[in-house]
Amino acid sequence: MGAMNKVLLIDDDVELVGMFQEYLEQEGFEASTAHDGEAGTASALTGAYAIAVLDVMMPRMNGLETLRRIRAVSQMPILMLTARGDDTDRIVGLELGADDYVTKPCTPRELTARIRAILRRTQAVPDTGSGPLVIGQLTMWPEQRRAAWAGMPLELTSTEFNLLEVLARNAGKPVSKNVLSEQGLGRPMARFDRNIDVHMSSLRHKLGSISDGRSCLQTVYRLGYQLVRE
Repeated sequence: MGAMNKVLLIDDDVELVGMFQEYLEQEGFEASTAHDGEAGTASALTGAYAIAVLDVMMPRMNGLETLRRIRAVSQMPILMLTARGDDTDRIVGLELGADDYVTKPCTPRELTARIRAILRRTQAVPDTGSGPLVIGQLTMWPEQRRAAWAGMPLELTSTEFNLLEVLARNAGKPVSKNVLSEQGLGRPMARFDRNIDVHMSSLRHKLGSISDGRSCLQTVYRLGYQLVRE
């Protein structure tokens, strides 16, 4: 199994982290902790963990800077802990490449469910043959979780890969934000949730344009998003 059930908790709240760690271990995970951004970054980059849970509010090096440093060299799944109502940190975190977020205060059960949802998608074995998905310039190898545009590798976070795979399997048809959230994030979309929009904006920057110069990823008014077939 290797690192598949290893969780890294990065948060300066020792008591809260201890509670999360205890619950995760009861649920069959191996959980390790780091109490500041520097230590958390170093641990995350060892490659020993399946996912990191990262608190935004930490002294010295905050969670967003920690996230930036991890993302500079690693696409490991990262779940952010953010203060309730702090939309700015949440959106900046998603733009920097976080996979999803949980608002504090949250229960250990809620956190564990969200971790499971991300890992389920990251480690899912596709049931549709082993051939690549090819849509125009985009090629995806779901079983290897690799993607390329015009032959050049795409650096995608686990959530971006999930969302792009859902769009690719429905290429030429609009996919609603609710479906994208359910299938890409493993959870229903919350009210006023900007998560999908931020991930789509990031994907647009990473994907190329089609022959007429438009983005291959189109917003379809009131229906959702669509990957354009050429």
